[in-house]
Amino acid sequence: MPKSVKYLLIGSTEAYSGKSATILGLGHQLQQKGLEIAYSKPLGNYTSSEAEDGIDEDVRFLAKTLNIPEHRLRSPLVFLNEETALARLQEQNQTNYTQALAQSLQVPGVDLVLIEGPGTLDEGSFLGLSLLQIAEVANASVLLVSSFRSVLAIETLLVARQRLGERLVGVLLNEIPPTKLETTQRIIRPFLESKGIPVLGMLTKSDLLRSVSVGELARRLNAEVICRPDRLDLMVESLKIGAMNVISALKYFSEGKNQAVITGGDRTDIQMAALETSTQCLILTGHIPPAPVVISRAEEVEIPILSVDLDTISAVEIIEHTLGQVRIQEPIKVEYIRQMIAEHFQIDRLLAKLGLQPAVIAV
Repeated sequence: MPKSVKYLLIGSTEAYSGKSATILGLGHQLQQKGLEIAYSKPLGNYTSSEAEDGIDEDVRFLAKTLNIPEHRLRSPLVFLNEETALARLQEQNQTNYTQALAQSLQVPGVDLVLIEGPGTLDEGSFLGLSLLQIAEVANASVLLVSSFRSVLAIETLLVARQRLGERLVGVLLNEIPPTKLETTQRIIRPFLESKGIPVLGMLTKSDLLRSVSVGELARRLNAEVICRPDRLDLMVESLKIGAMNVISALKYFSEGKNQAVITGGDRTDIQMAALETSTQCLILTGHIPPAPVVISRAEEVEIPILSVDLDTISAVEIIEHTLGQVRIQEPIKVEYIRQMIAEHFQIDRLLAKLGLQPAVIAV
């Protein structure tokens, strides 16, 4: 008798809330319990020209990390971008994505299909691929990931509960400031539960997850690596701009942790000051090569130097945008996510809500 496949749609109330990270940790837990899973992401974030072979970067990474075979993987039906929107508005693209979605979600031989939803409740609506639209087509239960940086986030969750109704099986409160964890546990969680919003997990804010590797920064900046290419795995958590005198710079840099310092290629004094603090890489603008003394010191303290053919403002914009995204490709992040979901997410409670039983695993 064929399995009755269940569907869980992981959505969020705002972009970059941690959906992909949640799916990674959740998928690992489900596999540990012996359940067969598939993964689908109907709405892609990257155009086919930006993503190799037209496959979304998150899809590729999650499939590889969770070892999901190709026949249980569903790549995006469409990539959300300006070109797609214009084609739709001008009726050049009349694809029925609702129908295409229904067909793509037929995945035999699995217990649960994990569907990664759009970035917000409404994203993808004009394509027929909003969170609620996907949930209705798939007859899926919904798990919402919410960046719970403030108590005011409850408003968004209450609205989501009203719109999703009984499809909402729970929420994961993510990025809770450590100083607000006790209040969230004692007051917010019981309140949400009383409103029919099960709180299945609570995770505090992680600087590690918001960090980015030096190698990724080099790629985004199209930078030349001047030295220590073997240390591009160092993780950057913050950005400091070196544009002051060296005395002020030393104090400024010493207050940072795991930082990237960006400054002009001709500011040898600032560069040397940065190398004596918790700096993970130097980013030099103006395409001016650093002085030999700077390279020598960077080699000694194992700090990569990147040279970019950009002005400071342009480089800062790229770096801040990169730091603002939760990219989970680095192995240290994968292990952290698995550990946090294992410790702080009520997987058995979720399975009960989905009507699933852990498989018996032979030891």
